[in-house]
Amino acid sequence: MTDSEFIRGGEGPCLAFVDAANPVQIAENMVAFANTEGGVIVVDLRADGNSSPAPPEATEIDRVLKRADDLYNPPVVTEKLEQVHFQTSEDRPDQQSNPEVIERTQPSKAARIVPAYAIRVPRSTELHALSDGRVLIRSGKVNRPLGGQEILRLASAKNTGDFEGEVAPGATVDDFSRAMIDEYLEKRAERTKRPYDGEINSLLAEIGAITADGKPTVCGLLLFSEYPQKWLPQSGVVFAKFVGTTPRGDSGLAGYTRREELTGPVPRLIEATWNLVWSEMAVGAVVKGLEREETFEYPQFAVREALVNAMCHRDYRLRGRRIEVRMYSDRLEVISPGGLPGFITVENIKDEHFSRNPRLVGGLFQWGYIEELGLGIDRMIEVMEQAGHSPPKFDARPYSFALALHNERKKPKPPEWSRDTNHRQARALQYIRENGSITNREFRGLINAVSAETLRLDLVDMVDKGILTKIGAKKGTYYVLRAKR
Repeated sequence: MTDSEFIRGGEGPCLAFVDAANPVQIAENMVAFANTEGGVIVVDLRADGNSSPAPPEATEIDRVLKRADDLYNPPVVTEKLEQVHFQTSEDRPDQQSNPEVIERTQPSKAARIVPAYAIRVPRSTELHALSDGRVLIRSGKVNRPLGGQEILRLASAKNTGDFEGEVAPGATVDDFSRAMIDEYLEKRAERTKRPYDGEINSLLAEIGAITADGKPTVCGLLLFSEYPQKWLPQSGVVFAKFVGTTPRGDSGLAGYTRREELTGPVPRLIEATWNLVWSEMAVGAVVKGLEREETFEYPQFAVREALVNAMCHRDYRLRGRRIEVRMYSDRLEVISPGGLPGFITVENIKDEHFSRNPRLVGGLFQWGYIEELGLGIDRMIEVMEQAGHSPPKFDARPYSFALALHNERKKPKPPEWSRDTNHRQARALQYIRENGSITNREFRGLINAVSAETLRLDLVDMVDKGILTKIGAKKGTYYVLRAKR
């Protein structure tokens, strides 16, 4: 059943609405999804989420799909056509743009049930192109055609095969930890708002943890085995804390003060590595207003995202090298074996999304380690800049990808008015910047042992200098920063 939360989220990297049974639109979406992360095409929904007046029958959808099949090559394998129902409001037409998949057949008095059809397109190990030669990928809410070099990179990534889906020789489902599976089911239920009550092996097969005949895959071992390194010794993490800014210390010796080798399933590796970085992270403090606020050497989200990305997207085919996490005095480096996947480059890494290990990514998303698919790099850059740091630095090489977070903070420039105010006025201005405005009473609460008249004159002086604007009169008077012209 197509997830209602997923549908309500609207169009995006893994969901497209087709407003009619249009074979061209369906073919474009099928090619784009197959070339990227896979996705769902909801047929007979317009882009605004409203169902068309006369939904086509399933047999008509089948005919349209057959016509769409003639518009691309090679064929795209899809899962069984699925009928879904949407609840829309009859009382308020403007609410119809918020569809919800429902599982009941009797609508309430304030709703009507509208059928539609969902086509689930898995990610393909082949490169697909439309009959006019275009190679499309899914980029946000649109299908983007690739250029020549991008097509070559994507073709190269497709040709490497689907390693995470391969069977691990000698492993059996008994090598899975029931505790890990139960934890996954609990987290998945929290995210989907729907506990799973089916056969466990059916779910494991659905998410790619086991094959159709019940054999564990590389992805399954990485997620659910207590010790996947038995089959994949390269799947561990090496952590090192260095004294200075280089790996070498005095006399050319190793300059690290702490070195740890971590093993276990990927969810445990993420937590263990995070705890190590956290324990070595410097913590400071700043005073804002009258409160003391702790500041960390690196934003917590940026660090966790860097660790999760490395474990999601590393090339697990490369033996002999593990993920390395290096803490220097000026930066944190996370080095992942394997170059950037598919058509991803340092230039487009913020805007595009393509995973080398989509099943592993899906598992960690349901587990809660990934907040929103495809938006992690965006937010990492944002939180680094908000904390006063430079943006993350990326270093892409043929067989490795490194991400560096630097801990040097930009020194804020003093405001233009700082030279023209006394210490009391500066305190008032800081209060306004944090709260939006200040009254005479609030100013008196900030400054002790100074007469009310002196503080009133401080505010009047800043109005005369063009720093503040006075609003209101008598007891309703308050002051705000004057808008720049």
